[in-house]
Amino acid sequence: MPKREDIRNIAIIAHVDHGKTTLVDSLLKQSGIFRQNQQVNDRVMDSGDIERERGITILSKNTSVRYKDTKINIIDTPGHADFGGEVERVLKMVNGVVLLVDAFEGPMPQTKFVLKKSFELDLDVVVCINKIDRPEARPNEVVDEILELFIELGANERILESPFVFTSAKAGIAKLNLDDKAQDMSALFDTILKYIPAPEADENAPFALLVSTIDYNDYVGRIGVGRVESGVYREGDNVVLGNYQRGEDFRKIKISNIYEFEGLKRVPVSEARAGSIVAVSGIEGINIGDTLSSAENPRNLEFVKISEPTIAMNFSVNDSPFAGRDGKFLTSRQIRSRLFRELQTDVSLRVEDTDTTDSFKVSGRGELHLSVLIENMRREGYEFQISKPQVLFKEENGKILEPMEIVTIDVSNDYVGSVIEKLGRRKGELVSLQEPNGGYSRLIFKMPARGLIGYRAEFLTDTKGEGILNTIFDSYEAYKGDIPKRVDASIISFDTGTASAYGLNNAQDRGELFIEPGEEVYEGQVVGSSPKGVEIEVSVTKTKKQSNVRASGSDEALRLSPIKQMSLEDALEFIEDDELIEVTPKLFRIRKKILSSQTRYKSKKYDR
Repeated sequence: MPKREDIRNIAIIAHVDHGKTTLVDSLLKQSGIFRQNQQVNDRVMDSGDIERERGITILSKNTSVRYKDTKINIIDTPGHADFGGEVERVLKMVNGVVLLVDAFEGPMPQTKFVLKKSFELDLDVVVCINKIDRPEARPNEVVDEILELFIELGANERILESPFVFTSAKAGIAKLNLDDKAQDMSALFDTILKYIPAPEADENAPFALLVSTIDYNDYVGRIGVGRVESGVYREGDNVVLGNYQRGEDFRKIKISNIYEFEGLKRVPVSEARAGSIVAVSGIEGINIGDTLSSAENPRNLEFVKISEPTIAMNFSVNDSPFAGRDGKFLTSRQIRSRLFRELQTDVSLRVEDTDTTDSFKVSGRGELHLSVLIENMRREGYEFQISKPQVLFKEENGKILEPMEIVTIDVSNDYVGSVIEKLGRRKGELVSLQEPNGGYSRLIFKMPARGLIGYRAEFLTDTKGEGILNTIFDSYEAYKGDIPKRVDASIISFDTGTASAYGLNNAQDRGELFIEPGEEVYEGQVVGSSPKGVEIEVSVTKTKKQSNVRASGSDEALRLSPIKQMSLEDALEFIEDDELIEVTPKLFRIRKKILSSQTRYKSKKYDR
């Protein structure tokens, strides 16, 4: 099979925060795509607001650089396990991967996951040990750990001989040996050209392109991104659209424009040859996994199977007393339309109708996966309610199976005992405890996914904010038994009105508050948490009666403790089965499903 030596297609894969996007920044800058005096932001590939705010990559991005007459198409992939579906599908476009590993942390759970996926597709690997300039870096030990991981995953001899490159993406240097002196990233560029194979390109075969990613543009609509597997597409050629999974009849389509990636831009081209990664526009209803092929020789290419979701929650119409105050999109029709639109670009998501027209079951890969969708919808002007996340169980041979996670924790030695005790209560089994390194130990647990719901905030408190917790789905196993519920209980508003300093002063003795004076509250809204484990109802709108009698000392200014600012993730971890989160463009509120105090009491009495 002939090859296109003028092209290399690579994906950069790694665990979260190991420096993928910073590495792409360095490659772009040193390839000369920016002007000498051009102002360039850090992490230029993280274009989304949430990506920049949180410092994580959520969607895979395409770019390209030119080096020694060769065009290198680069795909920057997410590192967080919740967005693993993005990584799984873009690997279909490339011939090799650059595996990035932190010189201190070494291989982490997501490193293993993405590496396993690349092995399944038989992709070549260039290993990049990044952050070698960290004071506590241990690159030689990390090399051994990576080779052990290769053997554990059943790597063949070719993979075991993969080259290692040592880099500091921040400083923009790469070297083949730690003792070498380096001024730039040329060692990494040369290694990519030498070890990543050129794409096979039979330009005489019928045209075929597999769509691996969908983008959207307000002017041209949906844009499909994929690699030309064979043949050549020229402007005006007759093309049909098909899908291997759905097995539908081919339909004739017309491609409006076809683009190749040059740096950060899409450049229109008149033809696309086998081996190129291109974007196509003007095709109505194009989806991930679709195949574009020649009308004379229609064919369907098989798409990678995406891992199933493990967690679900219900999205429903907001029916609180304050509904409709902030949002533009409130109805079930609008919410349903937005959720199903998300399916077109997120292959890891599932959306199902429920028994009622006002509620929809949304399933994803984890709390972060769903919380990013919620945050995007909120910023677009949607107003809705969400329920407590629930893990998705399976049933096989009459047995209930539940998703298990591998949990990797890096924590100071002082807190190891506390972590083991807490996770033990949540059905966590300690798989390994690695020797302390720099005062930190690495604990690896296997535990039910439901045991992690509500634990992250507790973990940060227990480790004084110093611990690092990473999780990744492992497998489905037999149900592990009941897990004790949270200790904290809700403090609930007894009435509707405006919270007063006097009312909050009385309530703060019961626990930690979530609201400040002047905020409007309604009956059934959760306004704080009590450490006593028993729900408490308070009147935070209560005001002191005015009189002309004053007592020395008791009428001094009230002193309120600082409130706990609840983020969306905090709220998702806090709520119980009988509670909801009201999401509006301006704020989050936690509330009881049954707002009325009397009705709620009667329903509990009936349940007993």
